Amino acid sequence: MECWLYAHSNPSKQKEMVKSLHSQDDLQRFVERFDNFLFDCDGVIWHGEELIKGVQTVLELLRTKNKKLIFVTNNATKSREAFKAKFDRLGIQAELDEIFGSAYATALYLKRILKFPDDKKVYVIGEKGLEDELASENLKFCGGTDPADNQFIDLMDFSSIQTDREVGAVMCGFDMHINYKKLAKAHRYLHENAGCHFILTNDDSTFPTDGSLFPGSGAISAPLRYAMLGKKEPIVVGKPNQPMLDCILEKSVGQDLPALSTMSCIHKLDPSRSCMIGDRLDTDIAFGINGGLSTLLVLTGVVSRADLAQPQAKILPEYVVDSLGDFAVLSSASTS
Repeated sequence: MECWLYAHSNPSKQKEMVKSLHSQDDLQRFVERFDNFLFDCDGVIWHGEELIKGVQTVLELLRTKNKKLIFVTNNATKSREAFKAKFDRLGIQAELDEIFGSAYATALYLKRILKFPDDKKVYVIGEKGLEDELASENLKFCGGTDPADNQFIDLMDFSSIQTDREVGAVMCGFDMHINYKKLAKAHRYLHENAGCHFILTNDDSTFPTDGSLFPGSGAISAPLRYAMLGKKEPIVVGKPNQPMLDCILEKSVGQDLPALSTMSCIHKLDPSRSCMIGDRLDTDIAFGINGGLSTLLVLTGVVSRADLAQPQAKILPEYVVDSLGDFAVLSSASTS
């Protein structure tokens, strides 16, 4: 008998209601229940440049069953084209319109939902992938990978921190070259340029790679958020926040949408027939719950079964499985 989890449930009761998928029948019923699957990437489909065992077979199986696949990642360092190249390199079919990185979603949100003016610029704290996505939406930008902003300034040389009156938004993502000059410029824009938007691609505190945890985009933007505390709160686009979902829906129906509070009005992604699959509780699973989707946690990322049993675990999935690759057994069953 399947068990269900609701976001408002008592936490102790929630733990009893998480359904662990073990048997082939469990896996088959799960697949049959949904038409749309939204996947996180790192920790679900791959680890770095290595594909997780069985995942390619599973994704191919879902396509043969005419399931809709959408790939949703908070990684803001790459453009959709760069992600598409990675999917190709790993031998996974993925169309450009199925890929939603937080860099792309942030550019889309700024251009099509906030209606960012054509005569304004975006000041970027981030990598080339973020700049590429802004360019794809014909948004003007400065900062980012500009060598002038990636230089350390001499001690107390504040005269070198010059700003541009045309900047109407500060966009902060993951930046391997973060420095005081970038933070100071961003702060001046937010403080001095009237109506300047404050937007974060995502606020993940850490991310896993090479067998360890490293500071994430949330750690990069933390000084700026602290400096603006009580003055201006940022819009956070990436999972688990609503703007990422708004962008997916906007792209799915091919028209501009206002910020949405629910998916139920969009027939192309019926929430009752859609499932978010991820490896993090605070981003992936919370994103699914916030959007009214079903949720599946895979244990190939940062969360273990022991974590789910902790008293402080407030965000829990409806389903849990050891690996997305476990569904590969359904492929062999269908050909036997």
